[in-house]
Amino acid sequence: MRMEEEWDELRKEARKIEGDLDVRLSSYAKLGASGYSDSRLSTESNGGEMAWKSMEMEIESLLEKLLHVNDAMGRCASASVPTTSVSQKLTRHCDILHEFTQEYKRTRGNIISMREHADLLTSVRNDINEYKDSGSSLSVPNLLRERAAIHGSITQIDEVTEQAEVMKGVLAAQRNAFTDIQAKVKQLSDRFPVIRGLLGAIKRKKSKDTLILSAVIAGCTLFLIVYWFSK
Repeated sequence: MRMEEEWDELRKEARKIEGDLDVRLSSYAKLGASGYSDSRLSTESNGGEMAWKSMEMEIESLLEKLLHVNDAMGRCASASVPTTSVSQKLTRHCDILHEFTQEYKRTRGNIISMREHADLLTSVRNDINEYKDSGSSLSVPNLLRERAAIHGSITQIDEVTEQAEVMKGVLAAQRNAFTDIQAKVKQLSDRFPVIRGLLGAIKRKKSKDTLILSAVIAGCTLFLIVYWFSK
């Protein structure tokens, strides 16, 4: 009963965190899709950057809490013989965590791209002004393409690394759950020799009773035959 109460409390906490994450991610997605001006997304805007970073920290903290709660739910489920219903609920919570994490990464990548684009445009404007002042003949479009390619490559590398970290956390949680389940299965398999011995003893007892009954029937039949011929 205590395990059931602990499981219910963990599920209640997981649903609360998932609700908070849904609200935070919706606000964060609006920030990424609201079309902020270059000046607000630029690193020169300290107020906008601090609000952006604060929202990211809240979301990452909630994702980490949900991961810990899911791990605790996995340990609680494996502490008793897991049922299909419990396994399905645990899997659903893990899927929700994965979906929220992927949504956060996508939105964050979009916002980073917007900030980099704003910073790049600002830098290019400054370079153009410097070139005009110095009379330089360097190709501004070529410089712009080169810097855009570098920023794009860095962004892609960051996204791949972050996705790998998220997948590592999900796989670690699943590995812990499977390890606990395997321990339970091993405990059950250790009891099978005792069960097989008991079934063998019952079978031998049944065979012995069958032999005795057969001998009695044969003796009675033989007695009837002898009696019949002796008349």
